[in-house]
Amino acid sequence: MKFTKATLVASAAALSLGLAACDSPAEEAAEEEAEAMEEQADDMEDAGMITDEEADAMEAEADDMEDAAEGDTDAMTEGMEEAVN
Repeated sequence: MKFTKATLVASAAALSLGLAACDSPAEEAAEEEAEAMEEQADDMEDAGMITDEEADAMEAEADDMEDAAEGDTDAMTEGMEEAVN
């Protein structure tokens, strides 16, 4: 069977999507912690304990935590895509 570059790229893309959907337990825990942090920021803002800007900063920090946890998976899939190209 002859594989073309397009076939390899499509296969790598499908594999990377499958891997991206599988979160490790550590990644799941980080996502849950980040979501809890975002909820806490919203609750504190609604209660008047912090300003909108402070809530935004807390939510940005939570997003950074989530992005850092996802970094391992993203790096692995990017490496596979580069190997195909």
